[in-house]
Amino acid sequence: MISLGTHGLCSAAKNDIFLAFKRLAKMLENEKSSKIVSIRSDHGGEFQNERFEHFCEKHGIKHNFSAPRTLQQNGVVERKKRSLEELARTMLNENSLPKYFWADVVNTACYVLNRVLIRPILKKTPYELFKGRRLVLSHLKLFGCKCFILNNGKESLCKFDAKAYEGIFLGYTTQVMYIESIIRY
Repeated sequence: MISLGTHGLCSAAKNDIFLAFKRLAKMLENEKSSKIVSIRSDHGGEFQNERFEHFCEKHGIKHNFSAPRTLQQNGVVERKKRSLEELARTMLNENSLPKYFWADVVNTACYVLNRVLIRPILKKTPYELFKGRRLVLSHLKLFGCKCFILNNGKESLCKFDAKAYEGIFLGYTTQVMYIESIIRY
């Protein structure tokens, strides 16, 4: 079943996309116990190269390309990308965060969108379609809010030292259930 869920692949350079895709493909195959049948991309150099073609051939993945300079053929992806960019811009500006947190913001936007957007026909979220279980939203926090990071013994504390550092909530990670944050001194 197609969930149209979003997975953010943030990288510093376009030549890192291949390794990020390999990790994502392996993660999806392990989690769902099924193979990726096809992917669709534009003619960007990060997708149209020998390493990518060899990987797709080796794993039986059909790699479709859209026609050059026709964003309409990748409509769903282009709209999703634009939505994520607008959400990230808004979240960064609303919380007065520096632009170098863009990857954290985009990943947080993906995380939330996968849990709140309802597929109208099925009346389920992309998360519910992908995971096959009910969704719990009680752990969601307001992006950019104040949070406290517990000092769990990494630094020795004196009797009256603070047991936690003040930080800013930056988002979630899907590998383990913890909240990412930055520390403000």
